Order: sequence, then C-alpha cells, then structure tokens
Amino acid sequence: MYKRVTLRDTVEVPPEDLADVTPDLVKKLLQDKLEGRVDEDVGSVVSVVNVKDIGEGAVVPNEPGVYYEAEFDAVTYDPQMQEVVDGEIVEVVDFGAFVGIGPVDGLLHVSQISDEYLAYDGENQQLASRDTNRTIGTGDAVRARIVTKSIDERNPRDSKIGLTAKQIGLGKHGWLQEEREQRKTQAEAGEN
Repeated sequence: MYKRVTLRDTVEVPPEDLADVTPDLVKKLLQDKLEGRVDEDVGSVVSVVNVKDIGEGAVVPNEPGVYYEAEFDAVTYDPQMQEVVDGEIVEVVDFGAFVGIGPVDGLLHVSQISDEYLAYDGENQQLASRDTNRTIGTGDAVRARIVTKSIDERNPRDSKIGLTAKQIGLGKHGWLQEEREQRKTQAEAGEN
C-alpha cells in the first residue's frame, strides 16, 4: 500500500554546497540517499516529496561535510499481507509469473494462477491452458492477493512477495471481464 509518511534522517552536505543549505538541496541529497531503499518499518521509499525542517549542522572530525538532520515527507510502498493488488506481468518463467506491484515484483506461482494445468510457452513468454485456451503472459494486467512477504532491507531485489490469483475476483483482468459478462448473460437469460 502506498503511504505518505513523515520521516527524519541525517544527510551529509558536501563542502562545496555549505554556502547555501536550502530545502531543495537537502531534498535532492535525501532523494539520492533514500529513494529505492527498503526499510522494514516504512517499506520502499518511492519519493522524497518535501523537506519540512532542517536542523543545526554537525561537524564530524575527519569528515569533510556537515551533517544535518532533516524532517521530510516521503511516499512509501509497503505491501501488506492479504492486500489485493493490481499489477502487470513483467516476466513469465516455467514456474510462474512475476508481477510488478509498485516498486517491487511479486511471484504468482503457476499453482496459484488457476485450477487448470498451465503449460509454459517460452517462445511467447506465456503460460497457457490446454482445456480453455486461456493464456497469461508478459504485459497482461492481473489482480492478486499478497499471501507471503519476506523483505530484505540490505538487498531489496532479494525481497520475496508471494501472490495468489485463485480466489473469486482475482486473476487476469481479461478473464475477470469475461466472467462478469458471462454472469450478466446468465442473469438476463434467467429473467426471460
């Protein structure tokens, strides 16, 4: 889930910028330092939005810069257990599909996509059902639920988020639309 939060952190201002320590400069330094970083408490820092307060500078012996503590607003993304997310399939492999959800990817294991057997088609980057001829591949929009989460702060790319799309209302957007139209047609036929 995306959140706007107020954070505090310390940033080093290099000697060449000490003559003009402005909120814009501190914001840029905070962006360079924090954006893309994962923190267990707030999730991934997507963007530093604005600097609210800059404290007094502190000099550290044998360090050329001056350290300032700043209070700022940031947009973060913190996936929550059982959260329903919409994303796009960014890669298909023989064991499932990776779904881009915010700044991270979640794994939609082949066993969590459908009750049907899905075969891997590497040439077309998709998983295909032999029974219903349904396919799911790179670029498809999907709705899924987060069922596992293991965040690695040191190596955010090694974080693991597990997804499922087997419940009602989850799956490839095209499949969900087909099911809505099918229910509508059945309801209209029942009225006659």
